[in-house]
Formats: sequence, structure tokens, C-alpha cells
Amino acid sequence: MDLMAIEKQYTSGFYGKRDVVLVKGQNAHVWDTDGREYIDCVAGIGVANAGHSHPAIAAAIAEQAQTLMTCPELFYNNRRAELYQRLAAITPEGIDRFFLCNSGTEAVEGAIKMARLSTGRQGIVAATNAFHGRSLGALSATHKKTYREPFGPLVPEFFHVPYNDVDALEAAVTNETAAVILEVVQGEGGIHLADGDFVRAARAVCEQQGALLILDEVQTGFGRTGQWFACQHYDVPPDLLVMGKAIAGGVPMGAIGIGPNVDGMKPGLHGSTFGGNPLACAASMAALEVYQSEQLPARAAEMGEYFRERLEEINSPLIREVRGMGLMIGVEFKIRAAQVVEALIERGVLTLTSGTTVMRLLPPLVIPREDIDTVIETLTETLTHIEGEKN
Repeated sequence: MDLMAIEKQYTSGFYGKRDVVLVKGQNAHVWDTDGREYIDCVAGIGVANAGHSHPAIAAAIAEQAQTLMTCPELFYNNRRAELYQRLAAITPEGIDRFFLCNSGTEAVEGAIKMARLSTGRQGIVAATNAFHGRSLGALSATHKKTYREPFGPLVPEFFHVPYNDVDALEAAVTNETAAVILEVVQGEGGIHLADGDFVRAARAVCEQQGALLILDEVQTGFGRTGQWFACQHYDVPPDLLVMGKAIAGGVPMGAIGIGPNVDGMKPGLHGSTFGGNPLACAASMAALEVYQSEQLPARAAEMGEYFRERLEEINSPLIREVRGMGLMIGVEFKIRAAQVVEALIERGVLTLTSGTTVMRLLPPLVIPREDIDTVIETLTETLTHIEGEKN
């Protein structure tokens, strides 16, 4: 059976696919239909923080699937109640209420709605190079023209300021601003880290103007950067914390953490059929237990530092810069990153692009040191080969 041909025939056309058919995963490795093994530095785009097919998460999903899979928030549910309590214990101080949904994009949409509802204002200030999702509200906060322009007109009253420009941010936030939405590390935008002064200024100007601070931690959350959430590196609490990707260990799920400055929520104003379903909640509870018991945030900090140090040791004129936080790492090249990413596939390493010239590395937080060494050796060989071809 030609699986690639079948997908090409029936898929929507929105995805540029790589010529690999993945059928199995374990820890930081995946296998294709030919039995070829790859080191996975994609992890479902930052989803598989506990690794692929973690037995505790798989067991929790199987048990819940045989018990109760769906239960809307018209009714109370044991798994949902347990998850709410657990999320309150690990999220930043002040976040003690939650809205559960199905993806990070949905969480962004809900946070924007909550900000407008709570403040009675419309203005949303976001940053250049931001990526917050592809639905219309989230897309309006996203900056890249190629994502936005085919779908205009978008939601009005969205404004973008240069990332890490405190003066521009302070000038943009007024008494008509409902919220500022920021990524602490820009994932799709090139793995750019927020300055501490910028995040703290966002917190301060929101308080001064009566706006809300939304922090988008869809990609940075659940240990990826070396803390449970990236904002904890700066000790800056949000009013609305947007979560997704790794929250349920691979099962689709999103969430909004809600702080004390957010109000106005009344029954019927917002909802989700599948949000907070018992299956996703059971998977999330199991994933959070794995992250905590295996100390994966601390492990991400340690392995991330080692990974960046090894990358910086590569003596290649094609590398411009290495940057990142924890196991969220970007390598900026002087050539198209796609060229490197595609060449690495042939050598058994899966990575991502982040913009035109940046390769993004989001391995499972369980990746062993020896796998990192193999990635370094493979990348070094790949860059040497590409450089030789150019000469």
C-alpha cells in the first residue's frame, strides 16, 4: 500500500509534507514504514515532552477509554475536577480557574474573548514575529503576512509592536486596550527570547492602563524551557495563561488559566463540546505526573544547556547564532534552514524550521545525552557536506 500516494490524493493541500511515513514512536525515537529509526527533535511540534508512547500515559488513556470518554461541562466529572486541582498547583501564582478546550489556538481565541469581556474594551496589542494560531482571532494576533493576508479582513483592533521594544509597547497600550498578548519565547518566529525588562514592562503597563496580560505558553509550557512555564524565569504572573501542546502528553487539548483580574464569565457566553472531556483529562493527569515524577523541567534545563553548548562548538561558517531556553533551541544559519532540515532527514534526524533561516529543535524532554551527541555529529557532517557542495 502506497501510504504517501493515498495521503497526497485525499489530504486538504494545506500541508507541505516530508517524504517519511511515521508509524511508531518510543521515547525520543520514531520509526517509519521501512523500519528506519530517527532521532526525533520535532516531538509533534513540542507535544511529546514525556517522549512517545510513555507507558503511564498510554495506560491512563486505555483505562479511561473503557470507563467514560465524553462528558460535557453541563455535568461535573471526577477526572476534570482532579485536573483543575492539579493545574492550580503548578501554574503561576494567582492562576486558579481554568477553561479547558482542544488546542492552543482555541485557548488563544478564548483568552481574547475573556479579555474583551472582562475589560469592556477591544484593543489587543501583540508583537512582531508573533505566532498565536490560525483561527481568525488568533491569526489577527499573529504577525506573519503569509499567514494573514489570504484570509483578510481579520478581526479589527489588533496592533503589533516590535518584540522587546519597551518604549513601543508602553506607547501602544492605552485605556482602550483590552490585553497585551505575548510569547515569552517566540517559537514560530525564530526562537527569540523575551528580555526580562520587556516582560516586566508588559506586566506594569497592563496594570497602569487596566488591561490584561495574556501569556501564550502553548509551546513553552510544561517544562520545555526548564521551568513549568517560561514566565516563571522572570517571575511575571499573567492574567490569562494560554496552554496547549504538551498538556496531555499527545492527546489534543488546550487550556486557559484565569487570574483574579478576569471576570464577567457567565454561563452560555463561551463553551466547548469536547473541552474537558474525561479522556483528555486522564491523559493530562498522567502526563503531569510523569513531568513531575521524572523531574522533566529540571532535565530540560540541564539537557538544554548541554545541547546549546555542543551546538556552539560546531565550527561551521554556515551557523550564524545558537539561541534558546531549555530544550527549545534555534540554530540560525546563513542559508535556508529547510536545506539543512531536509538533509538531516536522510541522515536519521528530524527537526523543524522556524522562519526562513532558523532550524528549531524541540526534542522530547527525555532525550538522552547520547542522542544529543549523535544529533551534533550528524549536523556537523551535514553542514560540512553542504559547505563542500557550495564550494
